[in-house]
Amino acid sequence: MPSTSLEYKLKAIYFVEKMDIYLVFGILVFFCLLEILNGHLKRSKRSSSDWIQEAGIFLVLASLIKPLIFLIVMTIGHILFADLQGIIKHWSLGISLLFFLLIDDLLQYWYHRSAHEYPFLWKLHRPHHQAEEMGFFVSYRNAGLYYLMMPNIWWMALVTFIGGGFAVAIGLIFKQVVIISSHSTVKWDKPLYKITWLRPFISIIERIFITPAFHHGHHGKSQIDGISEPNGNYGNMLSIWDQLFGSAYFTRQFPDTLGLLNDPKEHWTATLFYPFIKSKDSSSELSPGFKKQPTLLDEPITVNLEKDTNYLWCQCGKSKNQPFCDGSHHGSKFKPLFFTVNKKGTRKVCNCKRSKTKPFCDNTHLSI
Repeated sequence: MPSTSLEYKLKAIYFVEKMDIYLVFGILVFFCLLEILNGHLKRSKRSSSDWIQEAGIFLVLASLIKPLIFLIVMTIGHILFADLQGIIKHWSLGISLLFFLLIDDLLQYWYHRSAHEYPFLWKLHRPHHQAEEMGFFVSYRNAGLYYLMMPNIWWMALVTFIGGGFAVAIGLIFKQVVIISSHSTVKWDKPLYKITWLRPFISIIERIFITPAFHHGHHGKSQIDGISEPNGNYGNMLSIWDQLFGSAYFTRQFPDTLGLLNDPKEHWTATLFYPFIKSKDSSSELSPGFKKQPTLLDEPITVNLEKDTNYLWCQCGKSKNQPFCDGSHHGSKFKPLFFTVNKKGTRKVCNCKRSKTKPFCDNTHLSI
């Protein structure tokens, strides 16, 4: 029987945490070297604030947040649920690994998706999408509170408590390879799309795992390019959840522009420590009392539309660039409507957001 002493708890924390740090560090170094060899660091336009944000949260996560969560789970488990300690230690590695990874990845999918659909979580996750370049460190770029609330870390600690520590350690290898490679500038999948005899192979891979093309699309600045899908492709390690829940968007292409529309570029202290430190910029979502105002009108807006040009129609009703999207929908369940027209001309575009012929006006506003 495992010891129930404080020494046992601390050893469990030490084992998983040290293993986690060593593995993550090794994978980071590997992709760092690949990016250096690929010339990314020479081309990078990252500011000092970007580097502080990314390196800072990595250190806070590894040295403070994860150990704290493990300590809480181990302590509460020992006090209230001692009978459950080590109950799966006799499971085979294969079963315990699947048990850990599948639930972990499903939790991550819904947490990530929720961070795009609910205002408070969006503000914690928003720094991740402020990055205008991909790179191995971008995978950690979130506010500290985002990780403290992340169900995956609590799940990792819980599985360790019930005896799956080795499965957690092995699972972290798979997770980090996929996550960091999908954020890296090393687009390992790009050549596979062009080589005919390899296409069946990459087709299977991308329908199971997150590829760079799939995740880079999630970081695209706007859906208007026909490649990006910042309101989809939420998967962490597996793309099966996006396919199952209708948020997958496969293009096999890479966006030219990344980041956020109308980004005020707050100081790193606000993006890293929100809501404890807020932005001094009143135009920022992270500033005290900030609230997105409705910009709906009960009348259409007449616009000149060009043939075969991409447009994004605002559906959230808060864009300052009506009737088109300006990114104000982030942090809600709304997403813009992509459309083109096959004939150049002047059209009346709906701005009451109730038209049944979206994006065009059908006079529904007259009955409001």
